[in-house]
Amino acid sequence: MTYYLYHIPGKKVGVTTNLEERVHKQQGYYPGEYEIIETSDDIDFISLGEQIMQRNYGYKVDEVPYNKLKFNNMKMKINVTEQTTTFPCPVNKLKGRLMDCTGMTWDTEFGSCIITEESIKWIIDNVKESMYNPERCYVYNKAFARYFDNNNAYKTTLADLHMNDQYNGKTLTGSLSPERQNGIAVSRFDKIRLWALERGLYDKGDPKTQTLKLIEEAGEICRAVLKDDREQIIDGIGDCVVVLTNLARLSGTSIEHCIDAAYDEIKDRKGKMSNGTFKKD
Repeated sequence: MTYYLYHIPGKKVGVTTNLEERVHKQQGYYPGEYEIIETSDDIDFISLGEQIMQRNYGYKVDEVPYNKLKFNNMKMKINVTEQTTTFPCPVNKLKGRLMDCTGMTWDTEFGSCIITEESIKWIIDNVKESMYNPERCYVYNKAFARYFDNNNAYKTTLADLHMNDQYNGKTLTGSLSPERQNGIAVSRFDKIRLWALERGLYDKGDPKTQTLKLIEEAGEICRAVLKDDREQIIDGIGDCVVVLTNLARLSGTSIEHCIDAAYDEIKDRKGKMSNGTFKKD
């Protein structure tokens, strides 16, 4: 099966296996109004590429990657009309059904909608029971679409904010600073993940072996520091970052989220320097 990673300028980056149905008929965009960024029969590669391109173009990044979306085996068949989206269950069972369909997306006259942990809260607060069938409930499309315009339905991290600076005319520095590949900004961490994905590390790799690799690389840094070998220190630190990036991915998270979590832990920490290291109070 061929997966298409497409970009509708100013609107979205998405993935589909059927351009005519998804982009032409459902969204109303035709050749010349959108571009194909990449095609592949590797759903994992195209899914990672979608999230990278969403962030790099400044769009909301899907909380659930394409390859994990449950609407591919959708448990809930919704009914979308011009004014409302109707769910096939009573209000008291809706939250559980929505949680089962996290990542599910659909288009309305007022914009695209997606089920995330945050948008579920809005749905539950605003859902109404059908006056014709108590086993069904609905939300108004216009109000739901406006929610996405005025709120962040995703969990924003420091890394996301850092990457978004490129669209505000600011200068980025450090490991998250993007390079240009075929006109697209790609961060260092993204490049590492794509490198690993192409080589099958995420398919056949294991957190335990990556942890052992990390210990090996840390040992290389120690030897380089003792020898005052700056070139090898740089090489060792870089190797550790690569291993940590892949270890995070194999552990079901990301290096950016790990960095955010660590910073949140230390940002208000008080202490003092002692024997060349910072000791917390």
